[in-house]
Amino acid sequence: MCKTLSAFAKDNGGATAIEYALLATLIGLATVAAITFLGTQLNTSLTDTASKIPG
Repeated sequence: MCKTLSAFAKDNGGATAIEYALLATLIGLATVAAITFLGTQLNTSLTDTASKIPG
């Protein structure tokens, strides 16, 4: 029983997988936030430009 618990405590594979999953999630959220921000800014810029064109 002690050997099993000791081996389980020394196994870092699960922790590494969770760290990678958290990192991937943070990168995904940052990407979505950046695209949303840039999309809003681009839309505002293009709308402003379009309103200045006569016709």
